[in-house]
Amino acid sequence: MQAVPTWDPQQYLRHATHRTRPFLDLLSRITELPGGGSPRIADMGCGPGNVTALLAGRWPGARMTGYDSSPQMLRSAAPYAGPTPGGGSLDFRRADASQWVPDEPYDLIVSNAALQWVPGHADRFPAWLAGLTPGGTLAFQVPGNFQAPSHALLDELCDAPQWRSRLGGHGRRYVYVLSPSDYLERLTGLGCEVVDVWETTYVQLLQGEDAVLDWTKGTALRPVLTALEDDPEGAREFVAQYRDLLRKAYPPGPHGTVFPFRRIFAVARTAAEPTTDPAARTEATATSTTSTTSTTSTEGPHA
Repeated sequence: MQAVPTWDPQQYLRHATHRTRPFLDLLSRITELPGGGSPRIADMGCGPGNVTALLAGRWPGARMTGYDSSPQMLRSAAPYAGPTPGGGSLDFRRADASQWVPDEPYDLIVSNAALQWVPGHADRFPAWLAGLTPGGTLAFQVPGNFQAPSHALLDELCDAPQWRSRLGGHGRRYVYVLSPSDYLERLTGLGCEVVDVWETTYVQLLQGEDAVLDWTKGTALRPVLTALEDDPEGAREFVAQYRDLLRKAYPPGPHGTVFPFRRIFAVARTAAEPTTDPAARTEATATSTTSTTSTTSTEGPHA
């Protein structure tokens, strides 16, 4: 059994349209970067590289590096590497988000649906903020859907007597995500000049048979599939049991399967000019902070 999930980029990309939308919403809330026409950008947990490549649309001259710990994901991302049409560049490197420290100043450190896999990821924020140029930005989004049936049922099944010992704890999906208010407090307390934290529930319409199961095969189910990869029969039995639970929780409708998915976002900008006055820094942060909640709806087939 392996503690680190084995990723399947092609399975993950089967729902690329829905998975990409939160990243675009995150980018829309990031203001101008201090790097001029060629900002330095790090994408932590870049996955198969498809969303990293979207950064060039916002910052055509950016020098971008996507970091990921999965060799499977990095192989899938490799074709995106090279010069970008806007005069920038994109490369990919292997790195573990739980240990990564910026080795040069960055204007933006961004992460899309990756930090939920990193225990104690908020403890990395001081080092990442210290690695930003003055006025630089840390921005991320993480799933906040762990109380939904898709994840709660998976946890219950992993903890059932039939599977508990066979999975050895590796299959269970532990929650490493903080609440929006906790992220707000953490980032404000670290002296960021502007902190914007919000959450959105995307009411997604998925297509195909057992659509929610197909979604989880690319993400939440990966630890189970990894733990049982030497036991194909056991893996098939587990997936069948999980499928039956999901069919009851998410019955398909005439236009597809409705799958609400909550996500948490944060954009934190450091001060353009360092201040030595803690009171002034706290006042600036508090008056600039916003916290919003919204619900959006998406329809149509996934990519």
